[in-house]
Amino acid sequence: MQQNKSVTEFILLGLTQDPMRQKIMFMIFFIFYIGTVVGNLLIIVTIKFSRSLGSPMYFFLFYLSFTDGCFSTSIAPRLMVDALSSKKVISYSECMTQVFVLHLFGCMEILVLILMAVDRYVAICKPLRYPIIMRRQVCIILIIFAWIGSVIHAATQIGLALKLPFCGPNLIDHYCCDLQPLLKLACMDTYVISLELVSNSGAICLSSLLLLIISYFVILNSLRNHSSEGRKKALSTCSSHIIVVILSLVPCIFIYTRPPIILPMDKMMTVFYTIGTPFLNPFIYTLRNAEVKNAMRKLWHIKITSEHI
Repeated sequence: MQQNKSVTEFILLGLTQDPMRQKIMFMIFFIFYIGTVVGNLLIIVTIKFSRSLGSPMYFFLFYLSFTDGCFSTSIAPRLMVDALSSKKVISYSECMTQVFVLHLFGCMEILVLILMAVDRYVAICKPLRYPIIMRRQVCIILIIFAWIGSVIHAATQIGLALKLPFCGPNLIDHYCCDLQPLLKLACMDTYVISLELVSNSGAICLSSLLLLIISYFVILNSLRNHSSEGRKKALSTCSSHIIVVILSLVPCIFIYTRPPIILPMDKMMTVFYTIGTPFLNPFIYTLRNAEVKNAMRKLWHIKITSEHI
C-alpha cells in the first residue's frame, strides 16, 4: 500500500447527513444485520448437524450462507458505527482492506450460485449420473476453485485501487469504500482503470447472469419429461435459486457495467446487495424448502428434548 498519495484517510459521507435519519438507519441496519447473522448461522448449523441435508445442494448452500454472513459483516458493522458518529473517518489501509474483502465475498457468492446451478442441472438433466458427477470430492474441489477465483478477483480489484493516487479531496460520497467512488477522487486520468473495472467486475456479473439464465432455461425445459410431482419439487428449488440470482446480480450489473458516474441510486443499490440480499437469502431458502424446514424442526426438537432429559 505504498502508492503515491498524500491522503492518509477518507471521510465517508454515508447515506444521509440528517442526525435523526441516521439514528433510524442505525436501527434498521441493526435489525437487518442481526437477522442476517442469525438466519445464515441457523442454516449453517442445520446443514452441519442434519444427516438428511448431506446432498451437494446443501453443501453449496452451507458455503453460500457462510459467504453471505461474511459479506454482510464486511459492511454492516462499520455502517452502523458511522450512523452514530459525527465524523465518519476511515484510514487508507482500512479502505483498501474493505475493497478487498467486499470483492472477495461478493465474487464468492456469485461463484457459489453458479455451482448451485450446475448441481441442479446435473440433478435434473443427468439424474442417473448425478451421484458420480457430484460426489463429495468433486464438490470440495469446486469450492476450492471458487475460493481461488474469488481471491484472484479481489486481488485484481485491490491492485486497481492501489494504482490510484490521492492528492487532494478525501470525501467519499458513499457509505463504504469501493472502486467506483474512489475513482472520482483520484488525481489522474482514470479512463483505463475504469475500463479494467468494467472488464473485470462488470464482466463477471453480466456473464454470470447470462450463464445462469441459460442454465435455468435448459433445466426448466428438461422438466417436461418429469412427473408432475418431480416438476413441482424441481420448480420449487429452482425458483428459490432464480430469486437469489436476480437479487444478487442485477444490482451488481447496475453498479459495475457502466462508466464510473455517481448516480443517486448507487447507494441504495449497494445497500440492497450488501445488506438486503444476505438478509433475504436465509428466508428464501428456508420458507421455500420443506427439507430445510423439517431438518430445523428435528434439530431443535432433539436439542430441546436432550436439555429436558
